[in-house]
This record gives sequence, structure tokens and C-alpha cells, in this order.
Amino acid sequence: HRHALSVAETKLFESLQTMPADAILGLIAEHRDDPRPQKIDLGVGVYRNAAGETPVLTSVKKAERRLLESQDTKAYIGTAGSARFNAAIQRLTFADSADEQRLVTIQTPGGSGSLRVAAGIILRARETAAVWVSEPTWANHVPLLGGAGLELKPFPYYDTTNHVINVDAMLDALRAAPKGDLLLLHACCHNPSGLDPTADEWHAIMDVIVERELLPFVDVAYQGFARSVDEDPFVIRELAGRVPEMIVANSCSKNFGLYRDRVGSLSFLAADTATRDVVSSQVNNLVRTIYSMPPDHGATVVSMILEDAELRAEWLGEVNEMRDRLQGMRVLLNDALAEKAPGHDFSHLVRANGMFCFLGISKEQVGRLKKEFGIYMVDSSRINVAGITENNVGYLAESIAAVVGGS
Repeated sequence: HRHALSVAETKLFESLQTMPADAILGLIAEHRDDPRPQKIDLGVGVYRNAAGETPVLTSVKKAERRLLESQDTKAYIGTAGSARFNAAIQRLTFADSADEQRLVTIQTPGGSGSLRVAAGIILRARETAAVWVSEPTWANHVPLLGGAGLELKPFPYYDTTNHVINVDAMLDALRAAPKGDLLLLHACCHNPSGLDPTADEWHAIMDVIVERELLPFVDVAYQGFARSVDEDPFVIRELAGRVPEMIVANSCSKNFGLYRDRVGSLSFLAADTATRDVVSSQVNNLVRTIYSMPPDHGATVVSMILEDAELRAEWLGEVNEMRDRLQGMRVLLNDALAEKAPGHDFSHLVRANGMFCFLGISKEQVGRLKKEFGIYMVDSSRINVAGITENNVGYLAESIAAVVGGS
């Protein structure tokens, strides 16, 4: 028989402890409150243009206007979300690389929602499933997937001394992975390092996946930000022809600029149509137990853009513009650092893809940049190159040179 609860015990929230603030969110607040006019934010994970803004894409604005005029209901759209969006995003990701009879795609609340639903399905299928993740990986992968109950195992990826991918160590680790384990891969623009395998390295990784019968779990959050919208899902399309099963989590936050509208998708490739149908029933059932159904607005905008030749062409142009700007800022910073800090090699800045890479300085130097110069980045020295502009790159390079020393 349970003893009577004391007054303190009857209060539900009394036992809770304050959680530490998210590092990135803390940085955003610190940067916002910094009065220095030359301050620079390299922490926050959104794209910014040369004016430092994260604008709504023109193609998105046009599609939204059409949606506003044509939408005639706000009724629920069902657990799988918009069928038109699912078909359009599946085609954008897989093209014709996989048998559609083996594929199912659902719309999710952002890439994070996609990953969380994937974790739930993996656990339903195999409670003891282990997922191999790169060291390092996106900071939220660990709480999202681990917090759902999955066992995570790290594999070597980034060589912090030489700023390269440690491919041999990675392949050795994966060759020792138990058959049937899952392997979490970044399709392109690896976050946080920005370094992606070459085509040859990808082929070596894929050979190990096939040989060890690992299940690829691919996160594609930056399609279009590495080489092009059509080339960036290369690893997904190659694997689709070689493996019986695969999971793909997709985000439209960056390439459509729909961050706050939470637009993502989740695709499962199954061994056959019958299994695909079972997975489909499970995923729709699981969604009903979490958020019931996804929001409509952003996903409908995406399908409108992808289905309309004119809007699609405009969107592709905008993605190219964002990618070119990010690459341009990498070159600009590397050139400025070669001049201001000639004894240091920052060439990995130019070898990286997408929004992120490691600057490659110590935690103490990161602290000095913030304190002395108003330059904000996370302790690991991961920077978002979208925070760089032609106007601030000189000051940024001088400040970095001051903390790393001239030689």
C-alpha cells in the first residue's frame, strides 16, 4: 500500500530541474543584446542574404498569393499530409531511381518531425536497433533520435587537425558494424563540418553498406546547396538501386526558405509492395499518436512551385543564387584570412559545402572573438558562412587573425 504523498510530492512540477539553455538560442540572444555596431552572428542556422536578412523567396511569395486566392477550406489533410506534395517531393528526391511500388512518402512537420517519426517506426520494427552516426553530426540528431529511444553508435568522420574526412577510419568502423544496423548519412552539406565525401568515397561507403547489409537512413536538409538540386540527392538515387530498404528524411526549410512553416517529408523504400503497404499503415498510425496530422500551408506552396514550370524555374534560380552566395563568402573569407593570417591554412573553408563548416580554432579563441570583437559562433567553432558579407569580411578576418596570431 502506497504511503500518503507529502505536500511537496503532490505538486507535479516540484521535482523538475531547469534545463540548460540551447547553445545556439543562447548565442542568438547574446548577439541581439550586444550594442557593438560591428557585431557578427555566425551561429544561427538560417540562410541570410548580403543584407543579413532571411527573406521569403519570390517563388514562395507568388505561390502563397495563388494559394490565398484558391484555398477554399481549412479542413484537416490527414495523417500522411498532402498527396500532391508527397508525390512532388518524392520525385524531387528520388527522380526515377526507385520502383514507386516500393516507396511510400509522407509529409511531416519539418525535417525534425521526419526524423522523430522515422525513429518511432525503427523502434516498432526492431526495438534493439542501433544507428551509426558521424562524429560529429548535427547537434539535434542525438537528442531527437536518442531521445526517442534509439541506440546511437558514433563512427569517425571529421579529422579536426587536417580538416578532411577520415574516410579510411570511417570505412573500417562501418565494416565492423553488425549486419542490419542503420547508418545515418547526410546526403550533402554535412552539418556541422560542411565536408562531403567525393563520388569515389561515396561509392566505397555504398559498397560497405551493401556488403554489411546496413540500412541507409539519409537526412537531406540542403538539397541544392552543394552542387545542384538534381545532383545533391546522388547518394540516395545510387543506393535506391542497390539496397532492399532505405529511409530518407527531407527538409524544405533551407532550399525553400520555409523554416517556420515546418515542411518536411519522410520516405521509406521497402523490399516489395506488400511490405511498403505495411510500413505505410504503421507510419500513419504512429503519426496519429504524435501530432495527428501535419500543417498544410508550406507543403501546398512547395507542391505548387514544383508542379508549375514557371515557378519551378524561378525557384531553381533562387536556390542557385543562395548556393553561389554561400560559396562566394567562403572564398572571400579564405582570401581575406590568407592575407591577414598568412601562417594559417583555412583552405578547408572553400572545400566545404552549404551553410556550415568549422573555422578550426580553439574554444578559448571562440570566447575571445565574442568578448573582444562581438563575433558569435558556437564553442566548436562551427560557423554559418551566410553570416559573412562583403561589408563585414575584412573586420571578421582581422579579428580572427588577432586571436590566432599572425603566424
